[in-house]
Order: sequence, then C-alpha cells, then structure tokens
Amino acid sequence: MTPIGRRAAAVAAAAVLGLAGCAGGGPTAIAGGPVTIEFATQGLGQEGDATNRAIAAFERAEPQVHVNVLTLSPLADVAYRQLSDRLSQDGPTPDVLTLDVIWPAALARAGWIAPLDRFHPDSTEFFPAQVQAGTYRGHLYAVPWFINAEGLYYRRDLVPVPPASPDELVAAAQAAMRADPSITSGLAFEGAGYEGVVTAFIDFAGGLDLRHVNSPQNVRALTTMRDAIARDGISPPDVTHWDESYVQDAYLSGHAAFALNWPYLFALAQAPGSPVEGRTAWIPFPSASGTPRAALGGDMLGVNARSTHQDAAWRFVRYLLRNDVQVDRAVTAGDPPAVRSAYGQRLFDLAPYYRDEQPVLGAATSRPVDPHYVQVSAVLQARLGAALAGQVAPAAALSAAQYEIAAILRSG
Repeated sequence: MTPIGRRAAAVAAAAVLGLAGCAGGGPTAIAGGPVTIEFATQGLGQEGDATNRAIAAFERAEPQVHVNVLTLSPLADVAYRQLSDRLSQDGPTPDVLTLDVIWPAALARAGWIAPLDRFHPDSTEFFPAQVQAGTYRGHLYAVPWFINAEGLYYRRDLVPVPPASPDELVAAAQAAMRADPSITSGLAFEGAGYEGVVTAFIDFAGGLDLRHVNSPQNVRALTTMRDAIARDGISPPDVTHWDESYVQDAYLSGHAAFALNWPYLFALAQAPGSPVEGRTAWIPFPSASGTPRAALGGDMLGVNARSTHQDAAWRFVRYLLRNDVQVDRAVTAGDPPAVRSAYGQRLFDLAPYYRDEQPVLGAATSRPVDPHYVQVSAVLQARLGAALAGQVAPAAALSAAQYEIAAILRSG
C-alpha cells in the first residue's frame, strides 16, 4: 500500500500528462448498453488526482462505461476490513478493487475475486515479484497497478562505496557518524510494531519462508537489526517507534547516512532545495542471504468474482495499465509504474530518478503469498518488536514466532 508520510509537492508540478482519449481504433460496444462500475480504491492528494484524471480519460475513451469511486481508508488494515465486509455480502460491487500486494491470496481463497485467466493478461509486462504476489494456486487473481520496493538510501558524499554486506553497512554507517557530527542516525529504519518492521526484516534477511522463520540466516538478520540499536549505535533507540514518516524525516533533514524506505523518497530527496539534493543513491539492501533484496510493496487490481460487469471492469483495468497513464501517475503522484515498458525516455525525461530506481524494483522479493499472511504478520510484528526492544533474544523471538505461525498454517 501507499507508505504513510509520502506525497510532498516535489513531483506535483513536474508535468500533468495529456492522457490520450482513446487507444487504437476507438471503443467497441459494451453488451447490454452503457454500464456503471464501481472502483474501490485508496489514494489522497496527488494519488487521488491521478486516479481521477485516469478515470476521466477512460470515460472519454469508453463512453459506454461510467466509473464511480468507492473511497477506502488510507490505512491498510482498515481498508482491508472495509473490502472484506463488502465482499462477504456477496454483492456485485465494487467491481474493481485496489489490493495491497499481501491481500490477493486471502481474497482468492475466500472466492471473492475472480481469476483473470479468461482475459489472458500478459504476465511478462510486469516485475516478476508482483506477478507472484497476485498468483494463487496457479491462477492470476490480481494484476499490478504500481510497484513499490523497500530499498536502502545512502548519502553518496558520506559513503563513497555502497556496502555489499550487513557488516559493511554497519562499518560505513559508523564511519559516516564519525565524519559528520550532524549524522544522528547511521541507519534509519522502521522498527515500530506494524507491517513496516516485517518488511525491514525481510530486507535484512533477504526473504521470508514461513516454514523456516527461525533459520540461522534469519537469526543473523534480526541480530543485526537489534545490534544496530543496542551494540553498534548506528540506529537510535527510538527507531523501535519509527514508521516510514520518521525514516523520511531523518533522511531528508540530512541527519541519516542510510535509510530504509520506499521509492517515493527518491523524488523528495532530489527535489530542489532538499538538504540532500544531488547526494542520494538507492540500492537493494545488502541482505544476510548474500543476494541484495528489496521487500515488495505496491498496489494491485482485482475484479469482484460476483461483478455483473466483468468485461467492462477489465477494460478499465487495462486502461490503468497503459504506458501513458502509468507515466502520468509516476510523475505526478510518485507511484513507480508496474508496467515495465513504461520505463522509457518519456518517463526519464520527466523524472530522471526513475532510471536509477529500476535495479531496486528488479530486486524486489514478494512477501509470503499465503491466505493467512495477515495473521502471520501480526505474530511477526510482536515478536520482532520484542527482540528490537531488548526484551527477548533474537533466536528466542523467532523460535516463538515459528511456533505460533505453524499453528496458524495448520488451522487451514
């Protein structure tokens, strides 16, 4: 979902692209005449503006389809409950659904979203991790709308060579803090008890297998996170209460050498007048696995299994995935395109930092695709938080998490 604390005016005025009125040879008729579909989505400010522009352009291109918006809460857990409440009533609306990357498996298992096989989506259009997130039991239930990946930002003026391992990261952060007294956070990351601490852990560990949560590699990763606070002194004790907005503030104020955060921060860091303008780089996290990784985020699009207008709904989904629509959203709202062909000269001319974002997006690793993931995440949030706060050893925290997660998975 959209990370909190994002969407400043850095990209708002860059360009509002003229979305084309139609694609190809014009619209074809909708069986049964004009229809109205409902689009359940989040998005405030510039994201909402981008969505409204796309809807207006779609309605010009497809005059037989009208789109009403059902606005969901910007808070992911609240939005999930709102969607679940609506879909559990077995009604035909909303027709098109905005889905966090961790939701498709649960909604597909419940029978609430339709498999998209009959529309023949081309999965090669998208980054592989997002296709994995939208696939359940061999069927694609959701297509990517925009992609997020949590990578490692660093100050190029303080870190001449990017770290290739967690140990190198610790050493570089300590060196930056010694070189510049204004650096109060060698490494800023999300340690608060919410989904952000889970994605941070996935970055450090290089992935997450729910059947091997207490693996030696994961214990090393959680130990590195705890030691960053308690032993190495590169992360402040308050990091256990930090979400993306705190990480953003630490980095954009010039007080962090490294920061674990999402793509939107790149635009803000490079904006004119930013204290770190021209001094920022972004890489996949040098994880304990030995392979750089970036936890996957972003939004996907699904179709209500009981919608009576699935063909019209799919037309709308396909419109949102057009290159020009994707580029408009990327430039004006900061949401990186999910469609890989959108990463072309037009986008780079308008927002050059997207050229540098591709290596991180390409290294994205999906969170576990499991219908129980929301419950699993709640367990991980509590256990990881306890370890970071020094209340329990990392190995004990992950052993307890493994026991609880195994029980959840056995419950069916």
